[in-house]
Amino acid sequence: MNHMDAPRPNADQPRFTGYYREADCKTDDLFALLARETVARDVPHACDIVKNVPVYSGDMLRELQGDPQGRTAVMAQWARVMMKGAGVLVIAGAYDDVAVIDAATSEYAGIIADEKAANGTASDHFATAGANDRIWNSLQKLCLRAPDVFARYFGNPLIDMVCEAWLGPNYQMTAQVNLVRPGGQAQQVHRDYHLGFQTVDECEKYPAHVHHLSPVLTLQGAVAHCDMPVESGPTLLLPFSQNYAEGYLAWRRQDFRDLFNARHIQLPLKKGDALFFNPALFHAAGTNFSADIQRMANLLQVSSAYGRAMEAIDRLAMCKVLYPVLKQEMQKGALTQSQLDAAIAACAEGYAFPTNLDTDPPIGGLAPETQNRLFHRALAENMTDAQFENALISQQTRQKP
Repeated sequence: MNHMDAPRPNADQPRFTGYYREADCKTDDLFALLARETVARDVPHACDIVKNVPVYSGDMLRELQGDPQGRTAVMAQWARVMMKGAGVLVIAGAYDDVAVIDAATSEYAGIIADEKAANGTASDHFATAGANDRIWNSLQKLCLRAPDVFARYFGNPLIDMVCEAWLGPNYQMTAQVNLVRPGGQAQQVHRDYHLGFQTVDECEKYPAHVHHLSPVLTLQGAVAHCDMPVESGPTLLLPFSQNYAEGYLAWRRQDFRDLFNARHIQLPLKKGDALFFNPALFHAAGTNFSADIQRMANLLQVSSAYGRAMEAIDRLAMCKVLYPVLKQEMQKGALTQSQLDAAIAACAEGYAFPTNLDTDPPIGGLAPETQNRLFHRALAENMTDAQFENALISQQTRQKP
């Protein structure tokens, strides 16, 4: 069965309604997908296959930059790997000169020191605060702090090539540095942005086709800033797991976590290597069992250009004028709850991202409060117009870089 398509009902499975349910997820369905193997004929440009993960030579890829047809052939191969293959690939020697890695590492270390002195320990989505050092928005911070280093570091045609292979042109780059100290514990297994940052209840509200669409809107990557032997805890990966359509609902369940823990792989990386994967791949950062390796990676989260609305809307201004009207209508009983919900959905921003995760962290969940939720909360708490306006402005201020 093609697991990117809607599952067909059978005697053991409820009739498919166009929506996935956490309760319907079966480890046997995921387990069956994991039996596949990556073979050389599927990845002819790879220089090696390690634990089903194709590895590509950075030197070979640099030679292809002057060959448009060869470059396109490799990019098409990468898209197949990400979509239907192992879901993950490695570029060995993505940087031919690791001096630029060292220069960026030095700048990032300075940023970490400055931020810890100013703010203490930052929060993380899937790891305990204090278990690592995290730089949110390392892209902007490096550019403003050391634009010359930024130019050499992000001026990498191979990174551009893999981003375009999955997302097409005009993508948006973001990045977050993660430094895991010796003894730092593994993350929980998870899937990534977008649906990976939603609760089970929220995920169940999205129709099945959106579960299929979410992975092609984002590319996950990691640039190794030091040698990462397995004992240092490089990313735990479950090849082919991105093909499990219901996975955005399944990864929190203990039976799926047990399957991941039993079947995941790890790949050692060298400084200057880069790893990229489909965000729907089951994965997690590993435990750093080493005695002295400060495992640092720059985590690249790259977004499709097409995840944006056509018009620029001043939703804060709209919320300010709509709030007293809806409050009055609610108090009179003139609008049903469904009507209120629909009016707020048309007016307020319903998504928590993009935001500034330094000042607007995901407290109590995976995502900060949205403007839509703030609107609902204000009505429930009977905020005054002035209180709601102040809350809106405070929220917008936290979101700004």
